[in-house]
Amino acid sequence: MLAWLPWLFFFSPQTNPDAIPHLQTCSADLERNLAREAVKECKAALAIDPQSGAAHLLLGQAYLALRSVSMIAEAKAEFQQALDINSGLVWARFYLAKVYLDTGRADKAKSELEEALKTRPNVAHFLSLLGEAERKLGHPEAAVEWHRKALAADPKMNTVHYYAALAYMDMKKDDEAIQELEASIQSPYVAPELFLTLGSLYAQRKRYREAEEVCRKAIALDHNRSEAYLNLAQLFNAQKLSDKALAALRQALPPGKTFPTSPYYQTLQADIHFEFGRAYRAKGQATDAIAAFLECLALDDGRAPAHRQLAELYGQQGDAARAGEQAEAAARIEARK
Repeated sequence: MLAWLPWLFFFSPQTNPDAIPHLQTCSADLERNLAREAVKECKAALAIDPQSGAAHLLLGQAYLALRSVSMIAEAKAEFQQALDINSGLVWARFYLAKVYLDTGRADKAKSELEEALKTRPNVAHFLSLLGEAERKLGHPEAAVEWHRKALAADPKMNTVHYYAALAYMDMKKDDEAIQELEASIQSPYVAPELFLTLGSLYAQRKRYREAEEVCRKAIALDHNRSEAYLNLAQLFNAQKLSDKALAALRQALPPGKTFPTSPYYQTLQADIHFEFGRAYRAKGQATDAIAAFLECLALDDGRAPAHRQLAELYGQQGDAARAGEQAEAAARIEARK
């Protein structure tokens, strides 16, 4: 993705030549995943030339590379500043669209990408991200068409298969989704999300051996990702392998682990506690199971299955009042859907 940056620096008339060495160093730092160093170099470039659109664009990328929810707004502001200085920086529109997608503004992401495609009509990254925007807007069929155009523009762009699979899943076409994901993992450059999504589909088909294999591949790529251990635990719970599920969950949520404050990570933690509850209940550890389901509901009170589990557990303990409360809560949630 960064291969175009040297061209941008050397031929952008808006950039002061004295700032270019800092931008080149920033680009190199980003390629080496040295996000903090990249931020420092970009700021040095902007101190020399505050009106460099390229510097604002790179600083936005560096902020995103920090992988901090608190820096998303800062990144968005930098991409917008880059466009205000030079509306021809189409990659600023691309990254701005990514931010909009990540923050739930698929409509604005679509607008930015459509504008970018007016000047760069056959860029696979733009075409594929527009497809993902259409999917999030509730148009999976249109999404698939954009992904096909992206693959026609760049058959080696592996992530297109992943986004196409998500669109097929939205259309309840899991066979097509599996085909896309199986095609994507043939590449030497595979993100953990590809393995995790494929593992979930395998598990739904009860292809447990294959599901476990791809989950472990995701863990091998990034052993710090709680999502991979959660998927593994869900797989083990489905097979009534409670001890294995608990072992995986303890790696998903080890003592002292913290998560960024965001709806995504709140949902992730709720999912982990729900699976803890399932595993403990299967082992006959009712007290631990109740505690886990209550932790789940403290994070997301709108989970009818957790309320149902608690209703049954309280009923087994002879606590009719609490069992009734939990059953009523589940019924209210289900009635709203």
